[in-house]
Amino acid sequence: MAYPPIEDHGIIGNMRTAALVGMNGSIDWFCAPRFDSPSIFGALLDQNGGGCFKIAPTVEGFSQKQYYWPDTNVLITHFSSAEGAVEITDFMPMGEAKEREACPLIRRVKVTRGSVPMGLDCRPAFNYGRDPHSVTIDPCGAIFKSGTLTLSLSSTLALGEQRQGAGAEFTLNEGESQSFRIRIAEPGDEKVSEFSEAEAGDLLRDTLDYWSAWIAKCTYAGRWRGMVKRSALALELLVYGPTGAILGAATTSLPEEIGGERNWDYRCSWIRDSAFTVYALLRVGLTDEADRFMSWVESRCNEIEPSGSLRTVYAIDGRQVRAEAELSHWEGYRGSRPVRIGNAAADQLQMDIYGELLDAVYLYNKYGTPISSAFWMDLRKLLDWVCDNWQRKDSGIWEVRSGPNHFVYSKLMCWVALDRGLRIAIKRSFPADLNRWLKIRDQIYTEILGQGWDLSLGAFVQSYGSRSLDASSLMMPLVFFMSFSDPKMLSTIDAICRPVSDGGLLSDGMVYRYNNRDTKDGISGAEGTFNMCGFWLVEALTRAGRAEPHRLPQARLLFQQMLGRANHVGLYSEECGLRGEALGNIPQAFTHLALISAAANLDRAERGETSIPWEQSSEG
Repeated sequence: MAYPPIEDHGIIGNMRTAALVGMNGSIDWFCAPRFDSPSIFGALLDQNGGGCFKIAPTVEGFSQKQYYWPDTNVLITHFSSAEGAVEITDFMPMGEAKEREACPLIRRVKVTRGSVPMGLDCRPAFNYGRDPHSVTIDPCGAIFKSGTLTLSLSSTLALGEQRQGAGAEFTLNEGESQSFRIRIAEPGDEKVSEFSEAEAGDLLRDTLDYWSAWIAKCTYAGRWRGMVKRSALALELLVYGPTGAILGAATTSLPEEIGGERNWDYRCSWIRDSAFTVYALLRVGLTDEADRFMSWVESRCNEIEPSGSLRTVYAIDGRQVRAEAELSHWEGYRGSRPVRIGNAAADQLQMDIYGELLDAVYLYNKYGTPISSAFWMDLRKLLDWVCDNWQRKDSGIWEVRSGPNHFVYSKLMCWVALDRGLRIAIKRSFPADLNRWLKIRDQIYTEILGQGWDLSLGAFVQSYGSRSLDASSLMMPLVFFMSFSDPKMLSTIDAICRPVSDGGLLSDGMVYRYNNRDTKDGISGAEGTFNMCGFWLVEALTRAGRAEPHRLPQARLLFQQMLGRANHVGLYSEECGLRGEALGNIPQAFTHLALISAAANLDRAERGETSIPWEQSSEG
């Protein structure tokens, strides 16, 4: 069986876990009861041993489409032919139902025209396909029991056991529907509970109401509101509700290069992502959600390591990320090995996280809710730690595995940390070692200009002494390290905008994070362009367009090109290949955050607004 393209999937979820549903009607990725639990359906990483839950017509000739119910995370997969049409509505209940159970998943099949023969094939593979299980057919469905987990499939159809799973063939006529429910059974519960069409309909209505009410709080009303809302909805699906942690992505080990080894587990929570989430949600009026993320960040700051630092990555419950391991029994997506779980980046030093954290706190303190004195005392310790450690080499934002280096972006964010710390302390009259913070902040600034700038390239480079460009330099004007009109910044943007063949990072409207043929990052093989970096370039061009107006049309065109990189339901993976295909984990939080920010700024520029309120953050 061929692997479907990564981009041929939508996502459903309930802020506890999530599932990827293919356009072919197959659930190819589902972990329960949490995002980071072992998979139950994992065909996306091993077609033979991963397990899946497929519902689809049993005859040929059906075309496929997939879309979300407007303003919700309820996904519809539509099959149609000359003889009939059928839609499968997939969702995880929200509202009160979500509080009663951790991870029920509902699949509702309805024929909208003609008569359609359908097939169901539910084949779980517990614990990443490592645990055997038994199958028991029940009058109300089926029970799949492994040594650690029991899965219940409710159905009014008569199911039969097949290939360590359950299946059925059935025909529905126009107007008829059939619903199925998957959920984790309680220990010792060997019976399947009944599940009626009426109950499925009630849960669907409640879930539609929940998501519609949630996204209605979004205040963005610009020309790209459809994509901004979809990005906000996607981000909410990546939130682990019990703690407020946001995942890097819902999947693990989807490759950055087909057949390559750049395959990582993103089902954990980065300080960096959480900080940018606060910023993005404040931008579009989702202040309650910004409160939730700031609470997560504050909790982590209250658990500072004995060394005085923060971890780079946390498990979604706030604990330590599991050690990185390889699933050698799985072949990986289209043969892309290894399949990894856990993430060794948790053990890296990444100095940039302090700047991203303090920038988010600064904006939240100014535009959200003033921070508490207790939170400030934790931040003060972190800022003192930055003063003591900013000169250290680190692994940087890209989490290289070639060894620590003096990355310019890391130094930049240390500058941001101290700059924002100074502004908060002065604004709120908090106790602080102002003289020391100011002295080191200015020292960092001078050092970046001296060692991070390459005169012959006319650009800021990736690390001290290198001649490699890095898309993270585009953040300099976005965090007010440099003016958008500074000649050094404009020259850096021009360098990045050159084609890869001419030493730049731009390729057919897509942006590489760096040229990994020139930069040894400790991992073999190539990678795709980074969607997040494309939106960074849009925002940098938008701001530069106020000094040089000819750059604004370039930003507008690039933004439209980037919107075209989304999949059919508006989701972004981490990267794009040369043919525009999705690469890497999906959906990736960072990309959707960057889209929201770029859309908000470009929309204001399109309307001729030369002053962006958020740029007043430099005023203290």
